[in-house]
Amino acid sequence: MNAGFTVLDWTIFIGYAILIVGLGLWLSRGKEGKQEDAKDYFLAGGTLSWWAVGASLIAANISAEHFIGMSGSGFAVGLGIAAYEWIAAITLILVAKYLLPQMIDKKIFSMPQFAKERYGKGVSFFFSFFWLLVYVFVNLTSVAWLGAMAMDQILGIPMEYGVPGLLVFAGVYSIYGGLKAVAWTDVLQVVFLVGGGLITAFFALDAVSGPDGSALDGFLMVLNKVQENPGDLHFNMIIDENVSPSIFNNLPGMAVIFGAMWLTNIGYWGFNQYIIQKGLAAKSLAEAKRGLIFAGYLKILIPLIVIIPGITAYVMFTHPELQSTLHGLQGSIDKPDQAYPWLLRNFAPAGIRGLAFAALVAAVVSSLASMLNSTSTIFTLDIYKDLINKNADDKKLVFVGRVAAFVALIIAMVSAKPLLGGLDQAFQYIQEYTGFIYPGVVVVFGMGILWKRATNRAALWTTIATIPAGIAMKVALPDLPFIIRMGYVCMLLITLAVVLVLTDKHKTKAAILSAENRSMLQKAGLVSGVLAAITFVAGLIWGTNLFGCGLLHIGFHSIFMLTFLLAFVSIIMYTNANAHTQDDKAYDFDPKLFSTDKGFAIGAMGIVVIIVALYAYFW
Repeated sequence: MNAGFTVLDWTIFIGYAILIVGLGLWLSRGKEGKQEDAKDYFLAGGTLSWWAVGASLIAANISAEHFIGMSGSGFAVGLGIAAYEWIAAITLILVAKYLLPQMIDKKIFSMPQFAKERYGKGVSFFFSFFWLLVYVFVNLTSVAWLGAMAMDQILGIPMEYGVPGLLVFAGVYSIYGGLKAVAWTDVLQVVFLVGGGLITAFFALDAVSGPDGSALDGFLMVLNKVQENPGDLHFNMIIDENVSPSIFNNLPGMAVIFGAMWLTNIGYWGFNQYIIQKGLAAKSLAEAKRGLIFAGYLKILIPLIVIIPGITAYVMFTHPELQSTLHGLQGSIDKPDQAYPWLLRNFAPAGIRGLAFAALVAAVVSSLASMLNSTSTIFTLDIYKDLINKNADDKKLVFVGRVAAFVALIIAMVSAKPLLGGLDQAFQYIQEYTGFIYPGVVVVFGMGILWKRATNRAALWTTIATIPAGIAMKVALPDLPFIIRMGYVCMLLITLAVVLVLTDKHKTKAAILSAENRSMLQKAGLVSGVLAAITFVAGLIWGTNLFGCGLLHIGFHSIFMLTFLLAFVSIIMYTNANAHTQDDKAYDFDPKLFSTDKGFAIGAMGIVVIIVALYAYFW
């Protein structure tokens, strides 16, 4: 079974593979007479322009978990899964304005390095260990497994060959060339994956509309078929538990706006090594900020590329009047994650099929390459150099980085099938199990950047409590949607962190603030406190049944996590303005770091307006 691949399809796909590997190896070559140092290998020498930053961010982010996993969730759940993409677009604005500037100013290579400089080795080691586990056993395995599933469905290549084949493909240039090879090949890969994804969506929708229709007609037909049935939530962003308990379990109503969806996105885009590393490699802070705004617009496109095709396949299989479109087609969809490969196999024409398949493989390979590079970065700089060989020179660090990436590649090959072999929707697996670490990541790293009084003891115990709290909450409340459960864990960790910080002794005298800065901090604390009070009252009214008007069936109780986050920010801002002492490792703030130009403001406002409009229409 080769999905009808013609000579032209194979030529396009093989040409793509040769182009990517050749470009990666060419970029990996060193300049004559210049020894490659650690910054060259792990941060591309700090040379990335805004468009390279944005493209590389999206290429690293979009992978098989989107083309296969998110498209599968589109088939099973619907457009609601787009919340991960659209909330992410807004999150990128917050990261660009408030988080990334501090990291670039402090010349951070990795997130564990940041933890070590701000708190100490204990916190750094714990997060190094956590991230290595997540990258190897969740990210690398799931992306390679889903990519191999697509190759099996489309080309008939057995999974046992597809998984190692994809990992080796990504490793060939990323292990040798480091982040420079990864980032600049990503610029080309993002063209393939966006273009190829849009082409597949176009032809699938065009097929639905019939011989005389267009892709737009096909989309309107799919939209109308879904909306004809009030109980079909495939075009609803806010899910009602009373209508669909199974979908609510993955997307619990208002929790995607008020709840832990923000933890997932802030943790992923702000503090995830293989993502934020692209921003840290920018040639300047201004270029980094522009790159993240560019990435935000690309994120808005993703549902059109991967979710709409999944919904299209769902409509084809569930509406009898469209069954004629299935005659003569190859295969079926036995589980949701098979939706995109099935569409690609049956609706992309010759030549285009090879291009679209190249896009899918581009998504897989670019993500694997970024993950391998970040795995080697964390192991080499935060474990090997810090704990094993403190005197290692740049040549030794680059060698160890390559070995670490190779070992991670082998482990991922071996563990992919045992971990993912029995799953129907791998996207949900990825979100839930990375969700065990993100509440702690956001609390510990967030207060490390923003709170001058945050201490090593508070960060260490919050870090230690993160995974046990997540496991305990899952055992105690197994039927609670994991997004709401993450919010409860975050509330516990915020409480723990605040109590520990406020009871710690601070011997270092706080830096003197100007009257203007003190006033700004006090106002920020006041506004955050007022918003926390408002959300708390709203939670009591609509997030409980105390007053007989509770909206628990649409997850309104998730707003209490927002109350805790706002109260947390209020405490941070108020104590920063008024405390006479601070932690001895606290960062000083340069207000200029957080300033943005008119172009940034217009770009950010455009993203917000588009997201609000989309939510308003598909509510």
